[in-house]
Amino acid sequence: MKDRSSQTGFRNSRVRRWTAYLWRESIFESWRPIAPAFTKPHPAKWDDGQITMAWLGHATVLINFFGVKIITDPALFSRVGVRLPGLTLGPKRLTAPALTVRELPPLDIVLLSHAHFDHFDLRTLRRFDHSTRVITATGTSDLLQGTGLPDVTELGWGESSAIRTSAGDIKITAFRVQHWGARMQHDDHRGYNGYLLERNGRRIVFGGDTAMTDAFGELRNRGPIDVAVMSIGCYNPWIRTHCTPEQAVEMATDAGAEFILPIHHQTFRLSFEPFREPIERFEAALKRAPERIALREIGETFVLPM
Repeated sequence: MKDRSSQTGFRNSRVRRWTAYLWRESIFESWRPIAPAFTKPHPAKWDDGQITMAWLGHATVLINFFGVKIITDPALFSRVGVRLPGLTLGPKRLTAPALTVRELPPLDIVLLSHAHFDHFDLRTLRRFDHSTRVITATGTSDLLQGTGLPDVTELGWGESSAIRTSAGDIKITAFRVQHWGARMQHDDHRGYNGYLLERNGRRIVFGGDTAMTDAFGELRNRGPIDVAVMSIGCYNPWIRTHCTPEQAVEMATDAGAEFILPIHHQTFRLSFEPFREPIERFEAALKRAPERIALREIGETFVLPM
């Protein structure tokens, strides 16, 4: 068995290797082309009498929840990271977003799980209509100053907000996940959430980023979960803050989710696992119940059977 010092040294070596990669990615990857999304959704054709969801890439999901339009962790430009005048220092997309900001329908709600650059992209957020409501984690609303989004609600674990829209009401509850919230290195006062969305007796879980936790099992008390949106990538070497595909399936199953919509893969190279490994492991984990897989590729659309 390796002693603790050797294990720590190994982890530090991986972190240094990854930091060097991110620096090269930020500076030298401008030439690399970005692959197109697998397909393109058409939200203008969606039925407001249904629940329809499309994965736009990374953690960005467009949801029509019986007419209430929601987007999760929107990041729709070619890079995420520190924004300088005319330049973003950070990872470049491997796959283009399935929709641009201009192609989105009018939105009722932006749902932000935490303040990491790949989930809380200010460049994208500045493009939204000022009437769009924002639900975000505790200690993160200050980051939205200057975006022109004045209607911001912070939620801590167990807190709920009932939002009235032109299409009707929706209840959003924040719940505990196993992650971290600092945007930079030391602002660790910032929160990080998963969310439960409830409307017309139906429920959607947006897990945000999380390592393995028993918190999803507690959601069973809220009633049947129709769809769980689960991150399945970025686990190597970040297993303490991100789950494996198998763990994502286990947590969604603990919640009682009928369908699972896998996200957080095939978009940015933020970890060492191969490009297709997360979705392949996810499919293998659901080999006996493939009907539970809501979608697989960026741009695909899922309509919940009613």
